Amino acid sequence: MSVTVRIPTILRTYTGGNAEVSGEGATLRDVLAKLDADYPGIGARILDESGKIRRFVNVYVGEEDVRFAEGLDTAVPQGAQISIIPAVAGG
Repeated sequence: MSVTVRIPTILRTYTGGNAEVSGEGATLRDVLAKLDADYPGIGARILDESGKIRRFVNVYVGEEDVRFAEGLDTAVPQGAQISIIPAVAGG
């Protein structure tokens, strides 16, 4: 299934500067695996060493925060938009 993945500025070096890229997969896990295959290294910035979404990275499928859905097993419908949003800290 084809989806759109919105890439935050900090990760655009992996996508050649593209703010949005196409992705494929039935679940978020599938989409992220394909994303990492197409743009090597980006997966390690989104997922930690144990394969879970990094603590300070928020991922949405449509308007839904996947942490409150099925996590990496969240279904990704055809045409969905996935947003990867790193948390911002400051003082």
